[in-house]
Amino acid sequence: MSDDPKLTAQRRDSLGSSVSRRMRKAGQIPGSIYGHKQEAISFAVSADDLNPIIASGHKVVDFEIDGSVDKALIQDVQWNTFSTYVQHVDLLRVDANERVSTSVEIVVRGISPGVLAGGILEQIHHELPIECPVIRLPEQIVIRVTDLKMGGAIHVSDIPLPTDCTTTLPPEEVVVHVVEPRKAPEPDVDEIASSAEPEVVGAKEEDSEE
Repeated sequence: MSDDPKLTAQRRDSLGSSVSRRMRKAGQIPGSIYGHKQEAISFAVSADDLNPIIASGHKVVDFEIDGSVDKALIQDVQWNTFSTYVQHVDLLRVDANERVSTSVEIVVRGISPGVLAGGILEQIHHELPIECPVIRLPEQIVIRVTDLKMGGAIHVSDIPLPTDCTTTLPPEEVVVHVVEPRKAPEPDVDEIASSAEPEVVGAKEEDSEE
């Protein structure tokens, strides 16, 4: 039995932005599924079913529509302007044994000794582009920074990937590092002194003839 979550949808024939708005108000999210040289299908799915799957980081689902079930990759999720709710979802039919290219969220865990020493933790990449068999596709990539000292960095080559998974990022690329706080530039003493000199208001020039 599959460990992937199941997503049941209903086919929709009516399209358009006004129809989609009414669907969202009714708790439904519009979407499309395509791939494997089969027909593209527009569907509607319950927000209560889809949102927990997206929140959990699952990338592959068992998608059921019209009594038929396909493995599907969550290819694209469109959010509203403030990223408060999903507006549309695109699914790609996949085979359990095929390789797919997608991006997986990078999650940082732990407290860095460098941060405790006053450093700043900077995460350069928040997603990792990977190519992977569908059955080995991770929900997220977890990076632990409990050994990361001041000036230290975790590179792409330091991230353990599932078997048969690769990434397109260079191995020397920095993903997370701890840097020293940036110091504010010291003020120019001469400039401060000159600006502090009082200005004589209303002073008259001496008469040249005197």
